[in-house]
Amino acid sequence: MTHKHNRFPYTKILTVCSVNTARSRMSEGFLRDFFSRNAMDVSVSSGGIASNARDGMLISLDAKLVMKEIGIPLSDDSLSIDLKKHPELIQEADLILALTEKHKEEIYDNFKLENKPIFTLREFAGKNGDIEDPSMKGLEGFRKARDEIINCINEGMKKYE
Repeated sequence: MTHKHNRFPYTKILTVCSVNTARSRMSEGFLRDFFSRNAMDVSVSSGGIASNARDGMLISLDAKLVMKEIGIPLSDDSLSIDLKKHPELIQEADLILALTEKHKEEIYDNFKLENKPIFTLREFAGKNGDIEDPSMKGLEGFRKARDEIINCINEGMKKYE
Protein backbone atom coordinates (compact mmCIF):
# COMPACT_ATOMS: atom_id res chain seq x y z
CA MET A 1 0.00 0.00 0.00
CA THR A 2 1.45 3.35 -0.93
CA HIS A 3 1.06 6.26 1.44
CA LYS A 4 0.56 9.70 0.07
CA HIS A 5 2.85 11.16 2.73
CA ASN A 6 5.61 8.57 2.37
CA ARG A 7 8.28 11.28 2.35
CA PHE A 8 7.40 12.32 5.92
CA PRO A 9 10.67 11.70 7.78
CA TYR A 10 9.54 11.96 11.42
CA THR A 11 8.25 9.27 13.79
CA LYS A 12 7.94 11.13 17.12
CA ILE A 13 6.39 14.58 17.23
CA LEU A 14 6.06 16.84 20.24
CA THR A 15 3.69 19.83 20.20
CA VAL A 16 4.46 22.62 22.66
CA CYS A 17 2.48 25.56 24.03
CA SER A 18 2.51 27.50 27.31
CA VAL A 19 0.81 25.18 29.79
CA ASN A 20 -0.36 22.19 27.69
CA THR A 21 -4.09 22.55 28.35
CA ALA A 22 -5.37 23.93 25.04
CA ARG A 23 -3.34 24.68 21.89
CA SER A 24 -0.76 21.89 22.12
CA ARG A 25 -3.54 19.47 23.09
CA MET A 26 -5.65 20.43 20.08
CA SER A 27 -2.57 20.08 17.85
CA GLU A 28 -1.74 16.71 19.36
CA GLY A 29 -5.32 15.49 18.92
CA PHE A 30 -5.50 16.59 15.30
CA LEU A 31 -2.07 15.14 14.43
CA ARG A 32 -2.95 11.79 15.98
CA ASP A 33 -6.17 11.73 14.00
CA PHE A 34 -4.32 12.78 10.80
CA PHE A 35 -1.69 10.05 11.11
CA SER A 36 -4.27 7.43 11.96
CA ARG A 37 -6.45 8.39 8.94
CA ASN A 38 -3.38 8.22 6.69
CA ALA A 39 -2.15 4.91 8.17
CA MET A 40 1.14 6.50 9.25
CA ASP A 41 3.11 5.17 12.19
CA VAL A 42 3.92 8.43 13.96
CA SER A 43 3.55 8.99 17.69
CA VAL A 44 2.52 12.40 19.02
CA SER A 45 2.85 13.88 22.49
CA SER A 46 2.54 17.39 23.89
CA GLY A 47 3.76 19.54 26.74
CA GLY A 48 3.94 23.05 28.18
CA ILE A 49 7.10 25.14 28.38
CA ALA A 50 6.04 28.38 30.13
CA SER A 51 7.27 29.25 33.62
CA ASN A 52 3.72 28.60 34.90
CA ALA A 53 3.45 25.18 33.22
CA ARG A 54 2.59 22.47 35.74
CA ASP A 55 2.11 18.72 35.70
CA GLY A 56 -1.42 17.56 36.36
CA MET A 57 -3.68 20.37 35.16
CA LEU A 58 -6.91 19.40 33.41
CA ILE A 59 -7.32 19.96 29.69
CA SER A 60 -9.41 23.03 28.89
CA LEU A 61 -13.08 22.20 28.54
CA ASP A 62 -13.36 24.62 25.62
CA ALA A 63 -10.49 22.84 23.83
CA LYS A 64 -12.32 19.53 24.31
CA LEU A 65 -15.63 20.98 23.10
CA VAL A 66 -14.26 22.47 19.89
CA MET A 67 -12.34 19.29 19.05
CA LYS A 68 -15.42 17.17 19.72
CA GLU A 69 -17.29 19.41 17.23
CA ILE A 70 -15.04 18.03 14.50
CA GLY A 71 -15.18 14.46 15.74
CA ILE A 72 -11.84 14.31 17.55
CA PRO A 73 -12.25 13.51 21.25
CA LEU A 74 -9.51 14.66 23.61
CA SER A 75 -9.03 12.19 26.44
CA ASP A 76 -10.89 13.00 29.64
CA ASP A 77 -8.15 11.67 31.86
CA SER A 78 -5.12 13.30 30.26
CA LEU A 79 -3.38 15.94 32.37
CA SER A 80 -0.92 18.65 31.48
CA ILE A 81 2.81 17.96 31.27
CA ASP A 82 5.51 20.45 32.28
CA LEU A 83 8.35 19.82 29.82
CA LYS A 84 10.93 21.27 32.21
CA LYS A 85 10.21 18.26 34.44
CA HIS A 86 10.10 15.83 31.50
CA PRO A 87 13.15 16.62 29.34
CA GLU A 88 12.99 13.10 27.88
CA LEU A 89 9.97 14.20 25.80
CA ILE A 90 12.11 16.88 24.17
CA GLN A 91 15.03 14.49 23.70
CA GLU A 92 12.93 11.69 22.19
CA ALA A 93 11.05 13.87 19.70
CA ASP A 94 12.46 14.05 16.19
CA LEU A 95 10.24 17.02 15.31
CA ILE A 96 9.05 19.73 17.70
CA LEU A 97 6.12 21.96 16.73
CA ALA A 98 5.64 25.02 18.93
CA LEU A 99 2.59 27.26 18.86
CA THR A 100 4.53 30.54 19.04
CA GLU A 101 8.00 31.99 18.53
CA LYS A 102 8.22 32.54 22.29
CA HIS A 103 7.60 28.84 22.94
CA LYS A 104 10.34 28.01 20.47
CA GLU A 105 12.77 30.39 22.23
CA GLU A 106 11.85 28.91 25.63
CA ILE A 107 12.66 25.42 24.34
CA TYR A 108 16.08 26.62 23.16
CA ASP A 109 16.62 28.42 26.50
CA ASN A 110 15.76 25.37 28.61
CA PHE A 111 17.29 22.50 26.63
CA LYS A 112 20.50 21.63 24.84
CA LEU A 113 19.40 20.63 21.36
CA GLU A 114 21.61 19.27 18.63
CA ASN A 115 20.23 19.78 15.14
CA LYS A 116 16.69 18.98 16.20
CA PRO A 117 14.07 20.51 13.91
CA ILE A 118 11.87 22.96 15.80
CA PHE A 119 9.25 24.96 13.96
CA THR A 120 6.30 27.00 14.99
CA LEU A 121 3.13 25.52 13.50
CA ARG A 122 2.89 28.52 11.20
CA GLU A 123 6.51 28.03 10.06
CA PHE A 124 5.72 24.36 9.41
CA ALA A 125 3.00 25.65 7.07
CA GLY A 126 5.40 28.10 5.40
CA LYS A 127 3.96 31.18 7.14
CA ASN A 128 4.98 33.60 9.88
CA GLY A 129 3.42 34.48 13.19
CA ASP A 130 1.93 32.76 16.19
CA ILE A 131 -1.24 30.90 17.01
CA GLU A 132 -2.61 33.06 19.80
CA ASP A 133 -3.71 31.74 23.16
CA PRO A 134 -7.51 31.29 23.03
CA SER A 135 -8.06 31.23 26.78
CA MET A 136 -10.58 33.80 28.01
CA LYS A 137 -11.83 34.20 24.41
CA GLY A 138 -14.75 31.79 24.68
CA LEU A 139 -15.61 29.03 22.24
CA GLU A 140 -15.12 31.37 19.27
CA GLY A 141 -11.50 31.97 20.28
CA PHE A 142 -10.94 28.22 20.61
CA ARG A 143 -12.57 27.52 17.23
CA LYS A 144 -10.32 30.11 15.62
CA ALA A 145 -7.20 28.55 17.21
CA ARG A 146 -8.38 25.03 16.28
CA ASP A 147 -8.99 25.99 12.67
CA GLU A 148 -5.61 27.73 12.40
CA ILE A 149 -3.88 24.68 13.89
CA ILE A 150 -5.61 22.33 11.44
CA ASN A 151 -4.89 24.61 8.52
CA CYS A 152 -1.18 24.85 9.41
CA ILE A 153 -0.82 21.09 9.83
CA ASN A 154 -2.62 20.33 6.57
CA GLU A 155 -0.52 22.92 4.71
CA GLY A 156 2.73 21.68 6.28
CA MET A 157 1.98 18.04 5.45
CA LYS A 158 1.54 18.88 1.75
CA LYS A 159 5.33 19.22 1.49
CA TYR A 160 5.63 15.47 2.10
CA GLU A 161 3.10 14.19 -0.41
